Amino acid sequence: MKQLIIKTLILFSPLLGIGQQTSISGKVQDHTTKEVLPYVAVTIQDNASKTIMTGITDENGLFSLELTSTGQLTIFFSFTGYQNYSQPINITSGKPNIDLGTIHLITDAVQLKAVEINGQKSNISLKLDKKVFEVGKDVLSQNGSAHDVLNGVPSVAVSPSGAVSLRGNSNVLILINGRQSGLTQNNALDQIAADQIERIEVITNPSSRYDAAGSAGIINIILKKNKKSGFSGQVRLVAGSPNDSRLNPSINYKSDKINIFSNFSIRSSDYVGLYTTNQVTDMNTSPNYMNRVQNEDRHDDGKLLYMGADYFINEHQTITAAFLKNATHDNDKTNLMYNYDSDLGNTVSDSILTRHGKSLEKRDYSQFEFNYTRTFKQKEKKWTVDVQYDWWNSDKKWDLSTQRLQPNPLVYPGIRTSSVGNSKDFLAKTDFVQPIDSVSVLEFGIKTEIRKVSSDYLAEEQQHNDWVVYQNIDNNLDYSETITGAYAQFSDKIKKFNYMLGLRTEFTDISIKDAENAYNDKKNYNKLFPTANLSYKFDASTLQLNYSKRIRRPYLYDLYPFNEVTDLNAQYVGNPDLNPSYTDTFEMAFLKTWKTFTLNPSIYYQYEKGYIQDFTYRQNDIFITTPINIDYEIRSGIELSTLYNPLKWLQINAEMNFYRFKQKGNYKDENLDYSSESFTGRLSTQIKLPAKFSFQGRYNFRGAKRNAQTTTEALQSIDFGFSKLLLKDKATIVFDVSNAFNLRQNKSITTGTDYVVKENSIPNAARYRLSFVYRFNLTDPKSIRQANDANRN
Repeated sequence: MKQLIIKTLILFSPLLGIGQQTSISGKVQDHTTKEVLPYVAVTIQDNASKTIMTGITDENGLFSLELTSTGQLTIFFSFTGYQNYSQPINITSGKPNIDLGTIHLITDAVQLKAVEINGQKSNISLKLDKKVFEVGKDVLSQNGSAHDVLNGVPSVAVSPSGAVSLRGNSNVLILINGRQSGLTQNNALDQIAADQIERIEVITNPSSRYDAAGSAGIINIILKKNKKSGFSGQVRLVAGSPNDSRLNPSINYKSDKINIFSNFSIRSSDYVGLYTTNQVTDMNTSPNYMNRVQNEDRHDDGKLLYMGADYFINEHQTITAAFLKNATHDNDKTNLMYNYDSDLGNTVSDSILTRHGKSLEKRDYSQFEFNYTRTFKQKEKKWTVDVQYDWWNSDKKWDLSTQRLQPNPLVYPGIRTSSVGNSKDFLAKTDFVQPIDSVSVLEFGIKTEIRKVSSDYLAEEQQHNDWVVYQNIDNNLDYSETITGAYAQFSDKIKKFNYMLGLRTEFTDISIKDAENAYNDKKNYNKLFPTANLSYKFDASTLQLNYSKRIRRPYLYDLYPFNEVTDLNAQYVGNPDLNPSYTDTFEMAFLKTWKTFTLNPSIYYQYEKGYIQDFTYRQNDIFITTPINIDYEIRSGIELSTLYNPLKWLQINAEMNFYRFKQKGNYKDENLDYSSESFTGRLSTQIKLPAKFSFQGRYNFRGAKRNAQTTTEALQSIDFGFSKLLLKDKATIVFDVSNAFNLRQNKSITTGTDYVVKENSIPNAARYRLSFVYRFNLTDPKSIRQANDANRN
């Protein structure tokens, strides 16, 4: 394979610009900690101080520049937080390769302080298999939760209901520190404080080292771990309207043998929601009209604990253990009013019904993780072992009271529902990285994941002093899933050309059964998932071509056949017969960096077989929505992200994503073939003001979306905030507004053979928040090595 690529490269050498060149290479690392420094700016100038070549170090601190010039030159290295370094180099025609060895950069304490406190820039870097977005210290990433951070990441969007999508596709796998977590399910990302996040990795074409799940790709959220010696930490207080009260302390300790990290979060939040529905049914006979208004008052209490430690056994061995606990208690109230009319022009309604509901829900999620990392004298060689065990319990109860106001007042029997669930998940995996030479690397690993979930659902109706089963809704469903996977991948570098080829196999065994034996199904499937990541580096730019095959396994919510009865008019019912879908994704991306401007365009193509989408139909005058498989969806698009820093005090980020799609399939004798397009965009600006004030504003836009049944209107929102540094830069006060002017309204129209339903959903009203954070470090940074990141993928 390597010889074939070399021959191909030679064949196309006129296009790639490969000729008689001198290769200058080396490695950059911290002078004290000996850690490699990625993304260091490397510049070569001639005797007239004219820049003739620029570049950056890769994620391993390595750099390689190809020169056609000869003579006496100077190479410069610059990196924020470090002193600039330069050294002369003499280029002669008889010396094609110059290895500068290891370059040691010395920390600049003054610059480091500025970065930690004032750093505002969100860096974008393009790797072989991922894009990395450094969260930075931007104003809108200091308050709120992970949802607020994700809403500022290019390609990513969070809907008003908390659903995360990547390039308009909601089937995205979200990881925490490279692993699956209960914090990514059921809107639990809102429990993670924004300031606990270090960076976001967006992986639209994951390499084979990652799980094959997620047809849209992977979003990996990396939480912060302290990198300062001694005791350090911070305390954050947040107050908001509607109520959003948070206390987020973190305390850390680091020495030469141990690194202890901890994050806490206590939260009390209120959400105000408004939902309206206007529908007409039986259009071809005797039209009936219904208007529904639903007001929600949701209150959530949450407590989050994440703590752990790295223990450095010796120079090459590290053990990491961590524990996460997330407990929430929700108290929700909903009021619904239904106005029925057979004649839209009537002054008096035919019938008016009201339903009042109160819900109490407790969720408890715990996770234990263990990692062993072994490095070797041979550079880049590494062996890791990961074990993770998590368990969660949930208990949700609804009490519903319904009455008719007209024409004749009537109180209906009370209804109550109970949903009790629990899960136990075990994961174990090991990965080994074996360098073959200075640039070739072989990597392989195995993984097994076992999951067992139980859900017990009961609906009851009050009859006098007794409660009886309502609409035969009384069942228990058990779900078990075992996924065993293995992968191997090889990466190499030929001058400026990098490639990574991988193959992953996953065997999935699923069992679904219920107490009444109405659903009893076993499924197992084994698939191969090839990946290819190609990259060519120019002077200050990178071109990539990637391919991956992915799987979308149905979510548990999609499989559960139990339907909530909160709404008289509409219900969501899972589909236990739902099958997985498979996606082939191709992407070409380009990253170009100038002094003040970064350009990152990409084009992509996705073919998803067995595409999963929601289908709505009428049954006994109730609208039922259920997920189904259709034949396929083809999606192709172009994406553009830019970052512009024309002045030291001004940063502008703009992005857009335009895509077309074609869907083919049918269900219940209804043709679901459809073709359309959509557009999303985001504009963000950040301004440093005098007296250590900062301002940031962000505008989000999502164009109209359509399929064969539903049209969703365009959605837009505005967020902005101010921050001020205090107490010798040890404290920050931040004021921000999310969903200003209540613009985030999700409007849709669903059309059937004999009905039209118009809906407008506003789950969250505009929110105003004020926060104060105080940072402390009782020991200045010394010559103590940094904490390992373990196996964070």
